[in-house]
Amino acid sequence: MALLEVDGLKTYFKTQEGTLKAVDGISFNLEKGQAMGLAGESGCGKTTAALSVMKLLPANGYIAGGTINFAGQDMSRITGDKLRAIRWRDISIIFQGAMNALNPVKRVGDQIVEPILLHEKVDEAVALKRVKELFEMVGINPNRIREYPHEFSGGMRQRVMIAMALACRPKLVICDEPTTALDVMIQAQILQLLKNLQSELELAMIIISHDLSVLAETCELLSIMYAGKIVERSSAVEVFSNPQHPYTKGLIAAFPNIKGERRMPASIAGNPPNLIHAPVGCRFAERCYMAKDLCKEQEPPLVEVLPGHFAACHFVRPQRGVI
Repeated sequence: MALLEVDGLKTYFKTQEGTLKAVDGISFNLEKGQAMGLAGESGCGKTTAALSVMKLLPANGYIAGGTINFAGQDMSRITGDKLRAIRWRDISIIFQGAMNALNPVKRVGDQIVEPILLHEKVDEAVALKRVKELFEMVGINPNRIREYPHEFSGGMRQRVMIAMALACRPKLVICDEPTTALDVMIQAQILQLLKNLQSELELAMIIISHDLSVLAETCELLSIMYAGKIVERSSAVEVFSNPQHPYTKGLIAAFPNIKGERRMPASIAGNPPNLIHAPVGCRFAERCYMAKDLCKEQEPPLVEVLPGHFAACHFVRPQRGVI
């Protein structure tokens, strides 16, 4: 059994205009020690999909269908104290924008001590010792545990968030755009740190990003999302070297290549569909250069086009059965 098995997950939001189907039937597995990237345009559902695993949804959000099996437990059915016991202890998260995630009037060390005391039967002295060890692990001087978030640079605050995510030795860490607000040099340091920690601690990780270079650097597996659906899924190397879905090809073409000839990057014309009134057929059809009448009438299934490589397009030729 995989550490995390997501099958047919549907996460919807109630709005004044109607029900928004942010995630509409996605499936993936994640083994211990694996890192999987979720990529796609803003609003495609990647963050909602990952937060559904922890059930960290706003009041108007709910899981409408599917299962989330984590370490033998169906997270979609767990509530209350049992759910709170799993968060941070078994599954933790590195939020986007550390300055907004950290409490500005509380010392950073105290903020990391809090989940340790909440989830483990240890005294404060033991918890503080763990915090110092975590600071050393993420490259921060342990003597700085008494400082406040504003006394740290952006990169250092992100390291504090990583230390907090590792405080209770979780099995799975969700990284929500962990390097978006950082400059290129600090971004490279944070990515290397995440890779090293994953290897040393055998962490399973879900990394959410619109930056394909971040996912290429850190992930073994890659799922491409569009309008609430996974449209392509395989190893990161296979997706980048041999993309099958027109949307994936468009994303890769839009990414600048510093080694290639100088030219304006390609773009994908049009806008994603309104998921309150999602189209009947392929959700990418209105923007796809390959689209035919069939695409607007019938939703393409996710099929295995190559061993371990899945894509949802009417014009890919499957080698194995439909899933």
